[in-house]
Amino acid sequence: MKNITIEEEIQAKGKTAPRITPVDIEANIKSEWYFTATDGVEGVQRGPEWQATPVALDLLTFCVLVLQNGFTVTGESACASPENFDAEIGRKIARENAKQKIWPLMGYELRTKLSTK
Repeated sequence: MKNITIEEEIQAKGKTAPRITPVDIEANIKSEWYFTATDGVEGVQRGPEWQATPVALDLLTFCVLVLQNGFTVTGESACASPENFDAEIGRKIARENAKQKIWPLMGYELRTKLSTK
């Protein structure tokens, strides 16, 4: 069987009632921001008491998605082995984790709209 996405399966089955789609999720993202835990710690540790951060903080990537209405969602990605760390992959995983938090928010909003009809 062909490996199809859930979205393709929904469309193939002719489900046409109002719903949230992957396109809706992407359209609701106004901007995205990425940083590691080291970036965050070093951003607040300025001054004479500053100390070096542990390597483990380099392996934790955060993604902040700002939605069209100004609300924010976050996602993260952690790597167990420093040798396997790849910043681009970490950002992709963190972004996907953040996107998963948008679905219930937009679903709730749609359900509210549908309930008032």
